[in-house]
Amino acid sequence: MVLGDITGVIAVYVYVAILLFLSEKVLKSYPLISRKFLHIMVGNIFFILPLFEHAWVMSFVAAAPFIILTFLVSPYSPLKIVSETSAAGHGMGLVYYAISWTVLAYAFFNRPEIIAIGIVAMSYGDGFASLIGTKIGKRKYNIFGDEKSIEGSISMFIITILVSLVALYYYDVGINIFVVVAISFVATLVEGLTPKGLDNLTVSFSAALLYYALS
Repeated sequence: MVLGDITGVIAVYVYVAILLFLSEKVLKSYPLISRKFLHIMVGNIFFILPLFEHAWVMSFVAAAPFIILTFLVSPYSPLKIVSETSAAGHGMGLVYYAISWTVLAYAFFNRPEIIAIGIVAMSYGDGFASLIGTKIGKRKYNIFGDEKSIEGSISMFIITILVSLVALYYYDVGINIFVVVAISFVATLVEGLTPKGLDNLTVSFSAALLYYALS
């Protein structure tokens, strides 16, 4: 590891530690908001990605350990140490989240904007879809065993467009609004079709792969 890698790892762990403290302590009386706060705000990790200089460090030192950590605080952990934040939603949702980041970080290290697109669709897009859908969603639909709402899906589509534009601007790459809209639409469609927390895998991978194909 070189200085950039070390700085990146420290930045990731400090940032996530702050988010965990806020979600588990400050917001503990509001488990749904706490979980979605963590889910959404972890997405800001895409701002840290340029610090890393080696794919293996970003993937296996910064990202992969969170697969183990989130599993250990999930309802399926053999240690039975269940975090209130983890218990508030799909039991394996945060684990899938960590898997997505690990895979994207390794596969697209040289194209961090692709990692960013996958992360923001999963964090901001899917996070706001669930939060807004739960709070104000009136028109429900259930395709494969997981209830969603039209309001949540519309929110995801709009939020994914907006935050994807921010991510692409941050990485100073060409912005094609039609590509961004297409990715956001597909990610929203995938989220609506995917049950049981698996959207933390399918949304990120579909958004990243589609951007890779179209860019």
